[in-house]
Amino acid sequence: MGWAARFLTAVSFLAAGVLFAPDALFGGAPGRPAAGVAAARLAHVLCFATAWGAALWVTFIGGIVMFKHLPRHQFGSLQGKMFPAYFMLISVCSAISVAAFAYLNPWKTASTIERYQLGFLLAALGFDLSNLLVFTPMTIEMMMKRHKIEKDLGIGGEVGRSRNAELAKTNPALAAMNKKFGMIHGLSSLANIMAFGSLAMHSWYLASKLEL
Repeated sequence: MGWAARFLTAVSFLAAGVLFAPDALFGGAPGRPAAGVAAARLAHVLCFATAWGAALWVTFIGGIVMFKHLPRHQFGSLQGKMFPAYFMLISVCSAISVAAFAYLNPWKTASTIERYQLGFLLAALGFDLSNLLVFTPMTIEMMMKRHKIEKDLGIGGEVGRSRNAELAKTNPALAAMNKKFGMIHGLSSLANIMAFGSLAMHSWYLASKLEL
């Protein structure tokens, strides 16, 4: 299924939701919110859910499964292609969530809790952008350099447990590259976890607004 067909399918389901449950989106008269408010609510919920769900999958499920079952260099190359797209997706979604929430809760009239929530969303966006623009490009660059050194040493095709640490004891170039890669990768992982945590904090706020 092409991208156009997928997009059309998603739009069709959204349209069906409006047709069959208009009150869920627009509210009932009297006091029906303006179309802009309804659109902002929909954009915020969908983009927040997409960003949080993608972060949950990539951080705690997809990456771990791939690491356990793919040759290490193949895993790294795949991550190098996937992570820029992943951080682009969650950065865009976080930016839309921030804009929609700020539109729905203007700073001058927002409560203290709402201001804290906007802060959490802005923090998630900041961490995501730091990964997209700084840490991920640096991590990929360091990874490719380390792959080259490892290929010259005949390692990198193993699954799971690596011989890297063992060989690094007698190879200063590999040891130095491991140190650089570990530092940048650690900062990237920390930023990703902090963004996920910020979104998790906002999920509690959204849950408190639900009436089931």
